[in-house]
Amino acid sequence: MNDDLLYFNGVNASTGAYLTPPMRAADLAQLARGETIAPDQLAELKWREAQKQSHYGVKEGVDPKNLAEAGWGVIFPQGYDAALYDALRVLLEHRKTEANQIRERYREYTYRPGESKNLFLARNGVGPGVVDPDKMPYYLLLVGDPEKIPYSFQYQLDVAYAVGRIHFDTTEEYSYYAQSVVRAETQNVARPKRAAFFGVANPDDPNTQSSANNLVKPLAEKMRATEIDWTVDSFLAQDTNKTQLEELLKTDAPALLFTASHGAGFSLGDPRQMKHQGALICQDWGGPVAMKDKPVPQTMYYAMDDVAGDAQLHGMIAFHFACYGAGTPRQDEFSHLQKNAQQAIQIAPASFVAKLPKKLLAHPKGGALAVIGHVDRAWGSSFLWNQNIEQLGAFESTLTRLLHGYPVGAAMEYFNERYAELAASLSSSLEDLKLNRQVDMGELATVWTANNDARGYAIVGDPAVRLRAGENGNAALAPRMETLTLSAQAQTNVSGLNQNLDATLEKLEQQLAALAETLKELRAAIKPQ
Repeated sequence: MNDDLLYFNGVNASTGAYLTPPMRAADLAQLARGETIAPDQLAELKWREAQKQSHYGVKEGVDPKNLAEAGWGVIFPQGYDAALYDALRVLLEHRKTEANQIRERYREYTYRPGESKNLFLARNGVGPGVVDPDKMPYYLLLVGDPEKIPYSFQYQLDVAYAVGRIHFDTTEEYSYYAQSVVRAETQNVARPKRAAFFGVANPDDPNTQSSANNLVKPLAEKMRATEIDWTVDSFLAQDTNKTQLEELLKTDAPALLFTASHGAGFSLGDPRQMKHQGALICQDWGGPVAMKDKPVPQTMYYAMDDVAGDAQLHGMIAFHFACYGAGTPRQDEFSHLQKNAQQAIQIAPASFVAKLPKKLLAHPKGGALAVIGHVDRAWGSSFLWNQNIEQLGAFESTLTRLLHGYPVGAAMEYFNERYAELAASLSSSLEDLKLNRQVDMGELATVWTANNDARGYAIVGDPAVRLRAGENGNAALAPRMETLTLSAQAQTNVSGLNQNLDATLEKLEQQLAALAETLKELRAAIKPQ
C-alpha cells in the first residue's frame, strides 16, 4: 500500500476496480485548480457560514421543531401529472393542517425547467438569505426525478432551507409513502429506542477499514455513552456480511440505522446500473486485491431486490455513508476539471434517485420515513481531515438531533454549515491561486474533496419527518392515551362519588317523571271544549 496515495470510496461493481483510482495529493490539487463557484452562490454560502448553527437557516425566534412556525412546502415539476398529486394528497393535507395552525405557512410551488435557486425564489417573491416562513416555508419537499428538478437546484436550495426529495416509479409507491408517513405521525406508530451502527471493513481496503474504525466505531461509542435511554448496537467487520444486514432490516429493524461501506457504482451501459447503483457493498466483498478485475456479484451487496416483503421498517430513519447512496447525476461532477476533458463525461443515462432508499421508503407494509445518503461520490474527508485528524462533529450533532426527535431536515443543518464553511475556504484558496499567492497544494486537495463531499449529502424523503421512538415501542413524541393509576384512598373516594352520583341521577329521573305527569294533566285541563 502506497502511503503517498489518496484512496477514495466507491467500487465499480462492473469491473471490481475503485470508482476513482488512488492518486497523489498534488494531482488532486491540480484538478481543484479548475474549480469555480458562482458569485451569487458563494455569497450565500458565506452568509450561511456566518449564521452558525443556532439559526438553523430560519429567522430568529422560529422553532424548527414546530411546523406551525417553520412552515412546510412542496415543489412539483412543471407539467406534473394530477394523479401524482392525488397519490400524495393524504400527506399534503396532513402537512397543511400542521403548518396552518397559527397562520398560513403551507405552500405549493412549481419548478420551471432551467431555473436557478435565486430565480425560483425571486419568482415567488423571496430573496436569498435567512428563511422567513411567512414568505417561504423552511421545510421543502421536492417531488420528481432530478432530470426535472436538478440536483444542482437542490444543492443551492439546501444551503438555507431544509430540503428533501421523493421520486418513485409509480403513483402507487407515492401513495404508500404518503400513507406511511401520516400513519406514523397520527396513529402512535413508534419503534423501540434502538440504534444500529453497521461498519464494513473489507480486506486490503483502506477506505472501509478507515470508515469502520474512525467513523462507525467512535460514533456508536459516543451515542452509547450519551444517549443512555437508547440501545446502541455495533456491527463491525466480520459481523457486516449481507446476511446480517438482511436479517437486521427484516425482523428487528432499529429506529435509526447508520451504515458505512462502499457504494456500488456501475459503468455506463451496465444493465444493473439504474437498479443497483448505490447498493451497499458488504463484508462479503474480498477487497481490491482478492477481487481485482472481478465484477462484484449481487451476493456481495445489499440492493433494492433484497428488501424483504415482510420487512419491519415502518418509522425507521437510515443514514448510508456510501457513494451514490442517495442518487447519481447524469454527468461526472469532476470530469470537467480535467485538462484533457473537452466536456463533462456522462456516467449514467439520466440523473436518478437510488433505488434502495426508494424501496425502503415505499414499502407496502409501512416504510422508512427518510434515508440520508450521498449524491455522487462520498469521501473519507467527511470524518478524517488530512487522513489522520478525526472530525465527527457534524455526524455526532446530526445523530444526536435525530435521537432527540428533531425533524431530519433540521438535524442535517450541521452538514449545511460544514459545506458553507468549506466552500468559503476553498474560494479563498482559489482566489489566492489566481493572484499567484502561495497555496499549500496538499491543503487545497483536502479542502476541495471535503467541499464536494459536504455538498452531496441529501435527504430522500420528507424533510419534516422525525424519529418517533419510545420504550417497548411506545412513542415518546406522538400523542397517546395515558393510563391513570389511583391510590387505594383515591379509589375509595371515587367509589363513594360514583354511589352519590347514582343516587342523584335516580332522584332526578323520579322528579322528571313526576313533572311529565303534571304537564300531561295541565294539557288536559286547558284543552279547548
